[in-house]
Amino acid sequence: MDNQRNLILAVVLSAALLFGWDFVMSRYFPQPEVPQQTETSSGEMAATAGALASDAVAVRDLATELASPERVAIDAPEIEGSINLVGARVDDIELKTHRQTAEPDSGPVQLFAPLGTPQQHFARFGWDGDGVALPGTDTVWTSDGGALTQDSPVTLTWDNGEGQVFAQTFSIDDHYMLTVEQSVTNNGEGSLALRPVALINRTSATADPSTFNVHSGPIATIDGTVDFDWDYEDVVDDGALLPDGRHVVQFDGRPGWVGFTDIYWMSAIIPEADATTRASVIEAGADKYAAQLAYEPQTIGAGQTATRTTRLFAGAKESAVLDMYEDQGVERFGLAIDWGWFRFIAWPMWQVLIFLFDLVGNFGLAIILLTVIVRLVMFPIAQKQFASMAQMRAVQPKMKALQERYKDDKPQLQQEMAKLYKEEKVNPLAGCLPIFLQIPIFFALYKVLRLAIEMRHQPFVGWIKDLSAPDPATILNLFGLLPFDPPGFLAIGVLAVLLGITMWLQFKLNPAAMDPMQQQIFMIMPWMLMFVMAPFAAGLLLYWITSNILTLAQQQYLYSKHPQLRAMAEKEAADKAKAKAQE
Repeated sequence: MDNQRNLILAVVLSAALLFGWDFVMSRYFPQPEVPQQTETSSGEMAATAGALASDAVAVRDLATELASPERVAIDAPEIEGSINLVGARVDDIELKTHRQTAEPDSGPVQLFAPLGTPQQHFARFGWDGDGVALPGTDTVWTSDGGALTQDSPVTLTWDNGEGQVFAQTFSIDDHYMLTVEQSVTNNGEGSLALRPVALINRTSATADPSTFNVHSGPIATIDGTVDFDWDYEDVVDDGALLPDGRHVVQFDGRPGWVGFTDIYWMSAIIPEADATTRASVIEAGADKYAAQLAYEPQTIGAGQTATRTTRLFAGAKESAVLDMYEDQGVERFGLAIDWGWFRFIAWPMWQVLIFLFDLVGNFGLAIILLTVIVRLVMFPIAQKQFASMAQMRAVQPKMKALQERYKDDKPQLQQEMAKLYKEEKVNPLAGCLPIFLQIPIFFALYKVLRLAIEMRHQPFVGWIKDLSAPDPATILNLFGLLPFDPPGFLAIGVLAVLLGITMWLQFKLNPAAMDPMQQQIFMIMPWMLMFVMAPFAAGLLLYWITSNILTLAQQQYLYSKHPQLRAMAEKEAADKAKAKAQE
């Protein structure tokens, strides 16, 4: 009766996991909605956290905005786009080496977009101060020449007509970093006190969802620490309230950089080394946010020029590129990728995966080879596991006798079982060690497949065109022949079915558990995991399937080394079949 009750409870809990998983993921970690074409309030940081120049603008068409003649082209090895001379905004950046979708003919990723467009995301550099005319959001700047390229910087200038000339010189490297030198020349008679500022403004409507294990939203390095425990909503919920009703998060420590991150992309402003700066993130309108750096005010005497240099990163979070910038002095930049608790495993695993990819040229094959390496490393532990299983099987008759003798005295039974384990030198937990060791490996690989942009849109074979996405060949729509997409918990693909089958075979090959209820749970578990794992990345399922196949081969080999274990398993299987036949 107890076994039946426990089995029913296990089935109910499994069903709750199966159907609850999809509900929880869709309820608390929804996919971003397509922004609506409606009027919205928009703004950008002009100086400190309390000074924001707001523009109420209707939604603008991206193509129309980018067709404006008042633009300076950007043409670098990995990005292209333009700088808007109105406001001197860097508001048009496309990533040449990254496509929007897995389709080969899809266009490049549009990372930056102009003010008022549904994808609004841009950077601007300016000044704050009193008693002097300053360039604003509508100021039209003058360019000194052609396109901004890796070999040709561009300088924008503006004369306020009162004796001050403002200039911004843009340069770009061969990846994703722009360097902006701001300068003010004071040709007037008196001194000025001006504060250089830099900001990134973006909408959260097109942002990736921030989940319990993948951070998306504002990001900053403050006093050498990268904080992943907040998102856009936290700016409003936890930020200080400004007089105009907006909210601001003002950082107290020394900023290394500040900006916004998605799963694969990031925009960040990096202050000049050794300069005193303050960083903040402010609510800049409906679904709009601005990350800002504000320098200490500079006093500029008559006939003097003051300069500040700020860097702007706008691109893909490629691990090697981020590490390169960190080596060049950008503090903790490699940690912009949220590897999580298992970073000490995930990062080395990623390096091995990259090495294997360079050897074989296919990330699917690289994952298979990585799985083989992991299993080889863990093989000695697996041998100990099987030896422990053999010991456990050998003492089963004594264990059954104790269970019969003390079936009505659970505390005494536990004491006698512990005594038996000690006398027979049996460790009942030894067989669980490989499972516990694989948990951090599994989650580390999950992080790698989820976060490493190098895995994005990487094909394997046949229908698997993106190893970082779920298996698209689901059974319920006949692998795409029927015109509908099954709900998440029923989107069972080929890889998920293979996972269930290989896990079922693995459990079948294991010695049967003594407890009938455990046996039934083990028979159900592979198919429940098939449903649970179906929405995960195809690369993760490929790893698990390969691991299961290697485990089956490993079990066959170790059975040959432990014939008594195989004999026991075969005897139990025969006894079980005989008992069923007699029912």
